[in-house]
Amino acid sequence: MPKFVVSLRLPDAFDGAFINLIPQHRTFINQLFADKMVEVYAIISNRSRGWVTMNGDDSAVVQAVIEQFPLYPYLHGVEIDELFIFDSASSRFPPISLN
Repeated sequence: MPKFVVSLRLPDAFDGAFINLIPQHRTFINQLFADKMVEVYAIISNRSRGWVTMNGDDSAVVQAVIEQFPLYPYLHGVEIDELFIFDSASSRFPPISLN
């Protein structure tokens, strides 16, 4: 299944409505992790940008899921790119121990 990286821009300031949606958003993201649709979810320390690595049949499927994010109405500049290579330490087999 193809992998995609989604780049997000968050608002400059978080109002009460945004903050109130965070628990619902995290629950949704956690469900996507459980469903193996999301592999990586990252927000930089100044909370202005984020990246999500997702699995999906095509970019339209990924876009449809992103649009379900509770925080989607607050996101700016959402970009979806299909990955050619995705490699990480966590996706590798653990080292073999002969003990």
